[in-house]
Amino acid sequence: MDFEQAGELKIGQVGIANLRIRTLDVERLTREMHDRVARAPKLFGRAAVILDFGGLSQVPEVATAQALLDGLRSAGVLPVALAYGTPETERLSQQLGLPLLAKFRAQYERAELEAVPSAPPPPAPAPEPARRTRAAAPPAAPADPAKAPQPGRMQTSNVRSGQQLYAENCDLTVMATVGAGAEVIADGSIHIYGTLRGRALAGAQGNTTARIFCREFHAELVAIAGHYKVLDDVPDTLRGKAVQVWLEQDQIKIAALD
Repeated sequence: MDFEQAGELKIGQVGIANLRIRTLDVERLTREMHDRVARAPKLFGRAAVILDFGGLSQVPEVATAQALLDGLRSAGVLPVALAYGTPETERLSQQLGLPLLAKFRAQYERAELEAVPSAPPPPAPAPEPARRTRAAAPPAAPADPAKAPQPGRMQTSNVRSGQQLYAENCDLTVMATVGAGAEVIADGSIHIYGTLRGRALAGAQGNTTARIFCREFHAELVAIAGHYKVLDDVPDTLRGKAVQVWLEQDQIKIAALD
């Protein structure tokens, strides 16, 4: 009997665009996406997109959601899933035949748990009579590992086209070149001591204070906490220069380093 699997399934870190719907206007959303694809076809053409209805007061009807899917496909992108939010979102995903993205599901569930009020603490026990001998002091509690500083991830070789690096809960330092078609992602900041020709996404989990630094800037796309800018939107005076990228009032800022 042949026990070898015909296909090997692995779960990895995948960079997928998240479209958070703020105004449920199908025509306007389709037009905006069409403009994005027209401006950067190599980045957004046939790009996988997740729809996030968490910014709306209620989940749209099936017909409206289907019209949005059709509009986004006509604009040149491929809606592949819904971002997990509420039981209504889950029902909508089933009606549309789309999955829920597990990464967003974990974030929403954590937020829901934090919103639940905790139970009142039990009443303190009555004090015991004083004893002649002093009890031994309890051992010191171990340090919380979550508060310990996390070392950054370092990449010493080139990041080639088609490769993706992800630094979870830390900064990412690349000592070489990030080639065109490559992608580097970090929950913290990104430092590139070579040329940046691919994509760099800092603050991947929403850290708006994260920054991107590189020695030679030719990036296809840079993003911080979900806000992005493509190369066509960058002034010619900054291309090929050493720059830093940061987020200010929800706008990507890029400036040359002295």
